[in-house]
Amino acid sequence: MSQRTRKYLAVGLFASLAVSFATKSAHAQAWLKDRRYSEGPGWRVGDFELHPGIGGEVGYDSNWFLRSSKEGPNIINGAPNNAPTDGATFRLTPSISLSTLGQQRKEGIEGAPAEPGAIAFRAGLSATYREYIGKAELRDQRNVSVNADARLDIFPKRPITFSILAGYVRTIRPNVVGDPSVGFNTSNPYAGAELTWTPNNGTFDSTVGYNFNATLFEQSAGAPFTNLRHEFALRNRWRFRPRTAIFHESTVGILGYTDPNRSVNFLADSIPLRTKIGLNGLITPRFAALASVGYGGSFYDAATPAARQFDSIIAQAEARFYLTDNPETSDPGKLSLTQSSLAVGYTRDFENSYLGNFYGVDKGYLSLSYFFGGRVLLSLTGGVSALSYPDVFLSAGGGTGPQTKVNDSFTVVRPEAQLFGEYRFTDSFAVNATFTYMQNISSTQITYGPGQLYDMSWNRFTAFAGARWFL
Repeated sequence: MSQRTRKYLAVGLFASLAVSFATKSAHAQAWLKDRRYSEGPGWRVGDFELHPGIGGEVGYDSNWFLRSSKEGPNIINGAPNNAPTDGATFRLTPSISLSTLGQQRKEGIEGAPAEPGAIAFRAGLSATYREYIGKAELRDQRNVSVNADARLDIFPKRPITFSILAGYVRTIRPNVVGDPSVGFNTSNPYAGAELTWTPNNGTFDSTVGYNFNATLFEQSAGAPFTNLRHEFALRNRWRFRPRTAIFHESTVGILGYTDPNRSVNFLADSIPLRTKIGLNGLITPRFAALASVGYGGSFYDAATPAARQFDSIIAQAEARFYLTDNPETSDPGKLSLTQSSLAVGYTRDFENSYLGNFYGVDKGYLSLSYFFGGRVLLSLTGGVSALSYPDVFLSAGGGTGPQTKVNDSFTVVRPEAQLFGEYRFTDSFAVNATFTYMQNISSTQITYGPGQLYDMSWNRFTAFAGARWFL
């Protein structure tokens, strides 16, 4: 592999992985994000409910590779051969979920609450095949993403509940290089366990848990960034009103790269810590609020001066207004499938990054969900994030070798929005449309070698229309 090819691969990595926080949510079909959208009446199979479904969509993608539109001989992703590429897209998404019987099916007598069983189980599996129509480099991106998850609760809603969870996610990541053989697709197996104690009348509960998550890069170009994460958590909650609670959450993780010396940019292991306390619940039957504040620290390996740290306050604030009766305060028999609500909020946190180790996130967001007449569902989500990156270092002798600073700290502003609309002809068939927009607003150009730049700015618009059958 030539030195020039290595440079292109590194720049492609900066593009695809530095923006993975945005692309991860942008490609998920709206109905898969919430089982209340995806599931219909289902089939009863013994003591279980089965919910199959399939959806197909056709649409347009203006910039799958997340390339900058700026041009110049030294801007790698703005060069003539790496300009933004648009094209038509087809998505086919089969899905299936299996769970123990829901409350309605478990009630032997109408209106009489059923006793919770000894176990509660839920599992889901979905896959999305993407086919592209356009230039050859876009057609070569055809691939399949996968999402599988399962959770088993033993003695749910009892004084002591034990839970086991596991799953697998395959993510198809765009990159400015455009060559799928040197892409940065990842496989993410994960597993965990929780133990919850709810004494006396249930106004207090405490949960301890452990989660394991592996980020495995499938192509050799991304292999140096493969990492393993362990996380230990403690959550406490005290309900002092029927639907209002004070809560505390603390997590500590152990993140390690399996082979960082193969990377051209600096990588550091870390022990991320987050702890916060807050209030969450209904203020009135139609108005809810969430407020939390705490501390977050990245604690990257400080053996090298290139290890910058996030060391600051983390917080969240949200106000939510229910446009229809809140399911927690009204007659369940009168409820629609989903909750209609309007929410506005703000979050401050940090995320691990392959560019500059981490980025701080300050995000304001708005969401609207409205389901009316039992037929029409509208969902609008949007926000503006300020992503703050520390100094960027490259490593001359590998990911943990001697470091050279190539860029000072910088901030990227990222507006994004998604509008999803669906009309249900029956309880099992619907047509829908999805529109998304994302943009990186930045004047920063990452310096990579003499006369080589990667521009951090890009924008992308997608539009899809389709139909789905679900049960």
